[in-house]
Amino acid sequence: MRVGSLVFVIIACFGFGRVLGGEGSLTELSDYIEYAAAHNAGLAASYESAVASMQGEDQAKSLPDPQFTYNYFFEQIETKVGPQRQKVGLKQMFPWFGTIDVKRSAARKKAAAAMQRYAAQGLKLTYEVTDAYCEYAYLKFAIDKTSESMELVKHFEEVARTKYAASTAGQSDVIHAQIVLARLDDKLESLKDLRGAMVVKLNSILNRKSDETLPWPDRVKYRPVAINQQEVIGRLLANNPELKSLDLEVAVADEMISLAKKAFYPDITLGVEWIDTGNAAGNVHDSGKDAVVGMFAISVPLWTDGYKAGERQSRAAKRMVQAQRVQQENEIITRATKVLYDVKDRSRKVNLYGNTLVPKAEEMLEATEAAYQVGQVDFSTLIESQRQLLDFQLANERAVVETAQRHAELNMLMGVDIREFQLQNAKKTK
Repeated sequence: MRVGSLVFVIIACFGFGRVLGGEGSLTELSDYIEYAAAHNAGLAASYESAVASMQGEDQAKSLPDPQFTYNYFFEQIETKVGPQRQKVGLKQMFPWFGTIDVKRSAARKKAAAAMQRYAAQGLKLTYEVTDAYCEYAYLKFAIDKTSESMELVKHFEEVARTKYAASTAGQSDVIHAQIVLARLDDKLESLKDLRGAMVVKLNSILNRKSDETLPWPDRVKYRPVAINQQEVIGRLLANNPELKSLDLEVAVADEMISLAKKAFYPDITLGVEWIDTGNAAGNVHDSGKDAVVGMFAISVPLWTDGYKAGERQSRAAKRMVQAQRVQQENEIITRATKVLYDVKDRSRKVNLYGNTLVPKAEEMLEATEAAYQVGQVDFSTLIESQRQLLDFQLANERAVVETAQRHAELNMLMGVDIREFQLQNAKKTK
């Protein structure tokens, strides 16, 4: 089973994954993903569920336990060759031909479905780690930019004080600067307080103590990817582990229908009995000769109403799984379509803010400050330029972060890294 290089460490982590150390080891996103793969309790539970399912085939191929019987005659039965004193038997029941093969096939498919669910859990974990990591990185950026804005407004306040002292500006400019500083300081404190909640969330995913500290991550890099919606949806339908799991569950349901039909056929029991015989009175030929008896038994599937109900139940179970498969596919396609829209929209915003609005806002702020120095614009215009620059910077970073988050969501839905998928397509077209 292949679920993409994105989660190779998740599939292997319980056997030979690298165990990271303390806070210093968690520096890059890949470190977080690997640590989560090795420690996340939900993934461990999914893994153990898959391991448990793998034991089903060995159970399915086993015959029922043989039966040992012992009979003691309190009143010995006299026969020509002597009295029968006790009887020992051994018998084995054999299900109807093909029953064990059907059970084994169903067990194998159940195990494969469990492995697909494990793969889906690994992909989901990778997405959750990436999503939380990106939010943590955005928080660091927001704190830094808010702090820079505070320093900038402090500078504007000094300029306003100088102009007020020279009687070229009113005291209202100084007060205005102080109001803006107070609001920025409140915003900064809120952002700093938010760090604790984000650290707790990340530690929960990583299965670490909630109060363990985490270093600030690096800034998220914008990595554009050319996405063809039709190709992505096609790959998703072919490779999504949740859909694969449901496909296997449908196959299991088919096996259970076959198994229900086997109930209409009898089970066969073969056995052997040994009868301990005492010596007969007088001179009798074969006196005291023990008897050995072969045994053959066959069950009579008489109560067919119950068997028919079992078959109807199995067919209903299959229809249920098929309906779940259709519903899951519809939901995944809907989600993927929304994600693809978000990727396109956020990429456009990155280009808009990063290449146009942020540089223009920086130019505007510089020009407005120079104009304020010579009294060509009022202080409100200067502050508005500063606020607009901060808004554009945060909006640009938010678009970068959300692009990375949506890429991670696509990876989860497709079961493969979107960049690896694009590389494969590029090779095919050559």
